Amino acid sequence: QVQLVESGGGLVRSGGSLRLSCAASGGTVSNYRMDWYRQAPGAEREFLARLPRFGTTTYADSVQGRFIISRDNAQNMVYLQMNSLKPDDSAVYYCAASTTDWSPPDYWGQGTQVTVST
Repeated sequence: QVQLVESGGGLVRSGGSLRLSCAASGGTVSNYRMDWYRQAPGAEREFLARLPRFGTTTYADSVQGRFIISRDNAQNMVYLQMNSLKPDDSAVYYCAASTTDWSPPDYWGQGTQVTVST
């Protein structure tokens, strides 16, 4: 069973950048489909980016062209580079892992808060 721990959140001004990290233990990230989600107060959890075991990455329209998901197999880490941040990007960001490329996430991290100020 893989454990996921996110880090890298914080307060940033509109237009700025942040890189979120997701450290995995108990499993190898290359064996999982890795996703990033976020949840703002009062809103449902929103899919952001997907890095399958095989195939190409996919992004939600809301972050396409601004966010980049990547994986470092040697470090057993997954990243979310976030550029051109907007106040609407403020949320708790979650890393998730799936054992297949077509099933919902099986494992979730605890989340990291991102706040974008005007």
